[in-house]
Amino acid sequence: MQTFDQRLTARRRDFHRNPELGFQEKRTKLEIARELRALGLDVHEGSGVIGVLRSGRGNRAIALRADMDALPIGETSSHGHRSKTPGVMHACGHDGHMTMLLGAAERLVKEPDFEGTVVFLFQPNEELGLGAKAMIDEGVLKQFPIDEIYAIHNLPGAPTGQVSTRAGIICNSETLFEITVTGKGGHASMPHTGVDAITVAAELVLALQSIVSRKLPPGAGTVVSVTEFVTDGQRNVLPGQAVLKGDYRARSPEDRVAVEQFMRQIADGVAAAHGVKVTVNCETEFIETINASVPTEAVYRAGRAAGCEVIEDRQPMSFSEDFAHFCAAVPGCFLLLGNGETGANGQPLHASDYDFNDALLPIGAEFWVQLVRDRLPRRKDSQ
Repeated sequence: MQTFDQRLTARRRDFHRNPELGFQEKRTKLEIARELRALGLDVHEGSGVIGVLRSGRGNRAIALRADMDALPIGETSSHGHRSKTPGVMHACGHDGHMTMLLGAAERLVKEPDFEGTVVFLFQPNEELGLGAKAMIDEGVLKQFPIDEIYAIHNLPGAPTGQVSTRAGIICNSETLFEITVTGKGGHASMPHTGVDAITVAAELVLALQSIVSRKLPPGAGTVVSVTEFVTDGQRNVLPGQAVLKGDYRARSPEDRVAVEQFMRQIADGVAAAHGVKVTVNCETEFIETINASVPTEAVYRAGRAAGCEVIEDRQPMSFSEDFAHFCAAVPGCFLLLGNGETGANGQPLHASDYDFNDALLPIGAEFWVQLVRDRLPRRKDSQ
């Protein structure tokens, strides 16, 4: 018979072999719902999967969230549990996040040393920033009223099992932008007869970097990145149109708004200088993730109770998390859990040879158990 740790490893590797993209997590959802029902939880299915576990007479409720989706990345690993789906892999550790939460559910069913309600929330489509909002729009927070919500993300490069987080901003927002330059194309040998869109767009690429270096305070944590440059030019044809795409990250709503304003000012100035039309479109999928102070202190206590090294008031992460939408609705805390410092476990998130550290699975499950006991303690008259 397999031990608890062995069962977690087998489950995680099964998830890893069978990755599914956002809003396509059909098999993943079936497996999660099956395991939760086998444990005796009250299970509800929508865009995600909800498992509800109650113990005692307590009226407090907390939610624990794990993300389910994989990434459109071809895996280059050679281990035995590599992805069976070409071009798709769990390169961010969501396979491990789901497994740790399922392990916690198993532990809490067998050892219900708490009083209240635990909502196990398995969320789709975190990678595109659409899953949390989809569940909220479906009414998950109305159907399952909770007092607090928590989420774990593994952190490659940090010691295995190290807990780190902070109150306040923990993850940046992400805003996608698209800038279209419309000039006048022409023959490459006669650039003076038109307005070369590629030259104007290149000027914009450089000018956008002045937002961070000259228009925002040092240390603001803002990042502006142009990631695509597309034109309709050919070998001997100057382009009449160029499109810049990218994203920017901010650590406050005020900075997020300011970056868009500066971006539009720069675009208008460059357009006027060259006599072209420049349009700017911005769309924010990920808002800033803000941790509440009381849940954050609970995470510190639970980490220590689980035997983990705990780093308080860590630096915010520059990546973005759609868990932010839950934190905007309910007091919550997003925390990082060290995935290891070497090998595949230490590879960056979204790397094609990244792998979740199986040694972290029982540690994460234990952390969740200790957090539930901290937030939903049994009353002395119930013991």
